[in-house]
Amino acid sequence: MATLQATLTPTADQTPVAVSVSADEPSGAQWVGRFLGSASLTTLASPFRESATKFLDAVRAAGGTVQIAATYRPPERAYLMHWAWKIVKTGFDPQQVPSYPGDVIKIKWAHVSASGTYDQQASVQGARAMVNGYGISGLNVAPALNSRHTQKLAIDMNISWNGTLVINNASGTTVSISSAPKTGMNNELHTVGATYGVIKFVGGSSDKPHWSNDGH
Repeated sequence: MATLQATLTPTADQTPVAVSVSADEPSGAQWVGRFLGSASLTTLASPFRESATKFLDAVRAAGGTVQIAATYRPPERAYLMHWAWKIVKTGFDPQQVPSYPGDVIKIKWAHVSASGTYDQQASVQGARAMVNGYGISGLNVAPALNSRHTQKLAIDMNISWNGTLVINNASGTTVSISSAPKTGMNNELHTVGATYGVIKFVGGSSDKPHWSNDGH
């Protein structure tokens, strides 16, 4: 976090004293490495953790490939992702972004030029660096401020396979999936996932990697 240095001169003691005054830090790529989330199933809440583990074990046992991008997302990270995306994708005014509750995230969304005036270009560039760093430039919907990710009840992942996926559902029944696409967007795979309590996002292609305990 950036600081400002100020020099104070006490009336009784003429020796200058330097103190640090907290200052908000401009948005930018450096924020991506803070308030880190998780891509581990172990950080999910029970019983969704067990349900997701069984479903993904079944996918892998059938020869499918699973790449998990995110599970738990701290509320602070969700805030940063949400507003960076809104600024870049919807043109939201950086000067109007609400502060995060408390004194936890001291970010300056609205950059200031050397002359002290608002710098829109730098503000958008800072937000864009964050969007790129978070890997959310391809999303068609803003990362939610409060979501199943912040509740430890969601997974963002890519699933793929070649040929026919022969997979067991939660009851042990074998299901053969030969339809396209051979990805996590396959409707037959969604049906199998639901038997385990892992539900594909109800919003369709607006958030392709997203699965959760209830589809939200």
